[in-house]
Amino acid sequence: MRLRYIFMMLAGLLFCACSETKYVPEGEYLLNHVYVKSEPKTKGVNPSELKSYVRQHGNSRWLSAIKVPLATYSLSGRDTTKWMNRILRSVGEAPVLYDSISTRRSMEDLQAQLVNMGFLRASVDAMTRSKKKKMDVTYLLHPGEPYHIRNVSYVIQDSLIADLLQLDQPDRRGLKSGILFNVENLDAERKRITRLLTNMGYYRFNKEYITYLADSVAGTKEIDLVLVLRKQRDSEGVEKAHERYKVRDIRYASGDPEDTTIHLRPGVLRKNTFVRKQDYYSSDDLQNTYTHFGRLGAVRYTNISWQELPDSNQLDCLIQISTNKPSAISFQPEGTNTAGDLGVAASLTYQNRNLFKGAENLSIELRGAYEAIKGLEGYSNHNFQEYSLETKLSFPRFILPFISSNIRRRILATSEVSLSYDLQNRPEFHRRVLSAGWRYKWSDPRHHDRYRIDMLDLNYISMPWISETFKKEYLDDTNSRNAILRYNYENLFIMKFGVGYIYNNGIIAIKANAETAGNLLGLASKIFGFHRNADGKYTFLDIAYAQYVRFDLDVTRNIMFSYNNQLVFHAGLGVAYPYGNSTILPFEKRYFSGGANSVRGWSVRSLGPGKYVSRDGRIDFINQTGDMKMDFNVEYRAHLFWKLGAALFVDAGNIWTLRNYDDQPGGQFKLSEFWNQLAVSYGLGFRFNFDYFILRFDMGMKAVNPAYEEGDEHYPIAHPKFSRDFAFHFAVGLPF
Repeated sequence: MRLRYIFMMLAGLLFCACSETKYVPEGEYLLNHVYVKSEPKTKGVNPSELKSYVRQHGNSRWLSAIKVPLATYSLSGRDTTKWMNRILRSVGEAPVLYDSISTRRSMEDLQAQLVNMGFLRASVDAMTRSKKKKMDVTYLLHPGEPYHIRNVSYVIQDSLIADLLQLDQPDRRGLKSGILFNVENLDAERKRITRLLTNMGYYRFNKEYITYLADSVAGTKEIDLVLVLRKQRDSEGVEKAHERYKVRDIRYASGDPEDTTIHLRPGVLRKNTFVRKQDYYSSDDLQNTYTHFGRLGAVRYTNISWQELPDSNQLDCLIQISTNKPSAISFQPEGTNTAGDLGVAASLTYQNRNLFKGAENLSIELRGAYEAIKGLEGYSNHNFQEYSLETKLSFPRFILPFISSNIRRRILATSEVSLSYDLQNRPEFHRRVLSAGWRYKWSDPRHHDRYRIDMLDLNYISMPWISETFKKEYLDDTNSRNAILRYNYENLFIMKFGVGYIYNNGIIAIKANAETAGNLLGLASKIFGFHRNADGKYTFLDIAYAQYVRFDLDVTRNIMFSYNNQLVFHAGLGVAYPYGNSTILPFEKRYFSGGANSVRGWSVRSLGPGKYVSRDGRIDFINQTGDMKMDFNVEYRAHLFWKLGAALFVDAGNIWTLRNYDDQPGGQFKLSEFWNQLAVSYGLGFRFNFDYFILRFDMGMKAVNPAYEEGDEHYPIAHPKFSRDFAFHFAVGLPF
């Protein structure tokens, strides 16, 4: 059976390859492969990056291998009046025919780019190879040796600018002797000087006033360079010094022609305006003003214009603010799937983006959910119901004393308070969660960093009802297994402090979070002698409180081969440890593995810990949790056509316990053994990218199963069994 599938796949691929030239005219060639190579290989020259300068590329390939769009087009008949032929041609892709003119122009563009990179003697050759109406083109780059700058001199024709820049001092220069002579370095210096001057009042200055004179040194690969900063010319062509402007006045106006009122307090307008009266004009102040107004939820758009006063070097600034409607109501239905149990949910949200006319954001969300739970026996009710109410109030600034005005203005900060109540009714138990939070979030617009501090996060978890069946079967026993269960079905109080950090520059993404709970309560318990319950745990308001520390780190690396092809690496580590008043982590803080964002060969919460093998499927959601988690993922992503993309992935990971629990044999983390307990899976996924959100469908197969130490079950990649090893996942957004 397996050989038949392989044969069918090979036959399909052969058909696609044979049909590619169906619509290639006689005497023409299908552009098959395009290669860019460097001879010899030269440091600083990456042929894959230079491939973007090639004007003509072959037909698109799915997963960089198969020309499915071209094959689809080739399936069409020649009669374009038939609807099927029209559909196949519109969905598919017409053959790309080799064009010698495009090849010649590509050679010129590649050579020009090499020269811009500092390889002034570079040349490019193109080699073609045809076979059966297909043409392969190889561009051979001959960069030669790069040129470097020997000496740099600056000629500043405007004396005032010369005094301000002080470019006669070597440490004030952007160009140094010995650096590569290329367009990137030269243009960077023009931009640097332009930015300095536009921040010093030179409102009309631009980089076109800066030019270069270059002279090669005979017999060497060195350049003597002169940077010339010219004066400006008036309408009659007479040279004169550049004008330096100051801000005279700042005015605010509504940008909405139907509403002349600015619905923001004057103090809010001033705090978000970085332009200052009697200061020199500054492009950075202008951009910061745009940035700070743009992040206010109450502001729809901002327009800043300048007016030059006649016969003076003064500017008037007009800031036009258009505000959003403050109130909005939204309704969002959704489908749910929790470990195979299907249900529906809906949320109703009220939002006020300008509560106190200072761009304060008030959000009130009411959510309800219903699921039909399968596989439960001995319970009168087989439904899950959840109702929650969450209120958030955020301020677009620091609500914190002892913060200087300079810091408040320099960073983009948000202060947030929240209060929520969650009611869950399951067949086994009823749970109530009351939460309150106070946190700060901020970022610096000049960098890629974001920060978060949870100053206070309170959670009161109440279990008002537990079914007699559940208590009898799982909670009333005294063995260790049920000790873990009982802890997660008792009233609990969590008081935590947390910090978070995110870095993302589009290539590397780092996400780190750390939190600790119960330390203040633990200190108060020892000082004031808090009451202990029957288990010896300190209590607060007659409720035992949790005490633990937790740390999570995620790192993602993105390698772009082209706009439509990329390779993504991800590694994640999480560790949590209970101490003091706790011997077991709260269930919400424990780790689980498997699912759409983890090891995708396993369904959610079905992997681990370690080599643990479940014995009772009814309560595995408790036992298959841990104190530590590792994830390693590699995913190749490719755009196919329209909104559709595909991905090939390999996942590895697992969870472990830090302590040895009798009911989780093989689940404890041991440095000498954990490599043998990493689960591995592989699979294929499809993504629909609708810009605002991504729908993801992933199909994973088990490759290495640590629950079995040997045999076919341990290496299912060699002995795949669809009913045992396959997992399907549906999710919104990318996994990492």
